[in-house]
Amino acid sequence: MESVDVIVLGSGAAGMAAALAAHEAGASVTLLEREARVGGTSAVSGGVIWVPDNPRQRAAGMSDSREEALAYFRSLDHGDLVDDTLEAFVDKGGAALSFLEDIGALKVELLDGYPDYYLDRPGAKPEGGRALDHDLFALTELGEWAGRIYAIEDMKPMMLRETPLGGGTGIVEESEMERRIAAQERGFGQAMVGRLLKACLDRGIEPRTGSEVVRLMMEEGRIAGVVLADGTALHAVQGVVIATGGFEWDAEMRQAFLRGPMDAPASPPTAAGMGLALAMAAGAKLGNMTQAWWAPTLAPPGRKWSGGEQRAEPVLIERTVPHSLLVNRAGQRFCNEAANYSALAGAFHQFDPQTYDYPNLPAWLVFDQDYVERYPIGTRMPHEPVPDWVPRADTLGELAGKLGIEGEALEATVARFNAHAREGHDPDFQRGTSAYDHFYGDRSREGTAVTLGAVERAPFYAVEIHMGLLGTNGGARTDGAACILGHDSKPIPGLFGAGNAIACPTGGIYAGAGGTLGPALTFGYIAGRSAANANA
Repeated sequence: MESVDVIVLGSGAAGMAAALAAHEAGASVTLLEREARVGGTSAVSGGVIWVPDNPRQRAAGMSDSREEALAYFRSLDHGDLVDDTLEAFVDKGGAALSFLEDIGALKVELLDGYPDYYLDRPGAKPEGGRALDHDLFALTELGEWAGRIYAIEDMKPMMLRETPLGGGTGIVEESEMERRIAAQERGFGQAMVGRLLKACLDRGIEPRTGSEVVRLMMEEGRIAGVVLADGTALHAVQGVVIATGGFEWDAEMRQAFLRGPMDAPASPPTAAGMGLALAMAAGAKLGNMTQAWWAPTLAPPGRKWSGGEQRAEPVLIERTVPHSLLVNRAGQRFCNEAANYSALAGAFHQFDPQTYDYPNLPAWLVFDQDYVERYPIGTRMPHEPVPDWVPRADTLGELAGKLGIEGEALEATVARFNAHAREGHDPDFQRGTSAYDHFYGDRSREGTAVTLGAVERAPFYAVEIHMGLLGTNGGARTDGAACILGHDSKPIPGLFGAGNAIACPTGGIYAGAGGTLGPALTFGYIAGRSAANANA
C-alpha cells in the first residue's frame, strides 16, 4: 500500500494551504482532487481574503487588534459562534497569511477602502484594511498545469481592485491589457489558486486529479488513510485533511440541512458534499448546518457549467446602483437593495405563516433606460445590447403584466421610491445611509445619489433575482487546532478539516469581503500543521 505522512482531500484554497503547511512542517504530502481541474469554488471566486490585524494592514499603519475583531464578531453572534475556533481564526489568521506570502503562495495588497459589512457594531472598520486582493499571476509559470484550473477560460486579466467590484473604474489601457493577455495573467480567485498551485508544484506536491475518495480507513481507533473509487488504498501515517468544499450541489443534503429556499448557487458543481459524507461516516459532530454564504443571484438562460448545470452569478452592483429597485411578487419593495449580500438572505427567506409561503420569492430587479445606459446586468456591459431574455415594456403597467405582478401595485411602489429618491433619502429601508451601501454604488455621484436614483425613463426592464449562495459553511465541527470532533466532542484521531467542508470558525457571520476565504486559508494552515505533527 502506498504510504505518505499526510493526505489532503481537495485542491481549493483550504486544501492547498493545508498541503503547503504540512510540507513545510516536514511531512510528506499527497493532494487528491476528485475533479479533472483544480481550484473548485476558490478558482471562480473573487479571491478576496478577510483577516483582521493582517500584515498588510499593519504595514499601512492601520490600527486593528484581537480585541476589536472578537468584539465585532460577538456583537453579531446569534448563538452559532464557538470561542475555541473563532479565537483560533483571529489569532492565527495573520500568521497564516505571512506564512503563505513568505513561501510565494500568495501575493496580496489591501483592497483600499473596502469597509466591513456591519459598521454599526463595535470593532468594525469603516475605512477597511481587513480585505485583501491578489496581484496578477501569469499562468505561463504553471507550464502544463496552466489550463488545469477550474473555469480558467472565463476570467479577464484584471485585479479585483481595478474593477467596479473592488472600487476601481474597470478601465485598463489597451496596450497593458494586450500585454496581460499575451502573458496569460489572471486576477481574482484564479491568481490565488495559480500561486498556491505553483507553490505546491515547486515542492513536488502535484495534485492527483480524478481521485474520488469513497471511504476513510480506520485502524486501531484512528483515521489511517483513504480508499479511492477504483479500489486503491492510500495510507496516511499522520492524518487526513478534509478540504473538499461545501454541499450545496447535493440535493438531498440541501433538503436536509439548509434553512430556506435556494435555487441558484453561484458556486461550481464541484461542491457536492463529498467531504461532509466522509466526515459523517467517521462519526463527526456537525455544526452550523443551516447556514451558508448567501447571495442573491442572476441565472441567465443558456449560461451553463461544462456539465450542463445552470450557472448563476452573484448580484452585487446591479441592485446597488441608481435607477433600480427590488420588488416581490406583490410588486412591493422588501429590503434595502444595497445591503450586504449575505445578510439579504434574511429578507428573501422571510416566511408568512398566514399564507404558509415565502412572499419575497420570486423577486425582480426593476430598472429603466437610464440604468441600461450606465450600468451592467450580469456579464452584459453598458455599451452592449440588453439580452432578449430580459423582459421590457414601455410602461410599468405593461412590464408588471409580463412579470405576473399587479400593475397598479408596481406603479405605486415605483412612484413612492422615485419621490424619495429625488429627495435623497429612503425612509422605508434606509438605502444609502451606510458606507457599505456606497461602496458598490455609482461613486461618480455624491451622497445618497450614489445608490438612489428614480426609475422613470422608458423603456422599463426587469430580471428575476434568485436566492443563491457562494457556498455552504456548515459541516464537521473542529477544535481550534482543526481536529475534527466526534459526537463526544473529542478529536477523531488522524482527521482534520478546513474550508467549507467544516463548520466555519466564524459561524454564519459574513464579516466582510473575503469572509469565506480568510477562515478557509487560516484553517487550512492550521490543519496542515496539526496533521504534520499529529504523532509528534
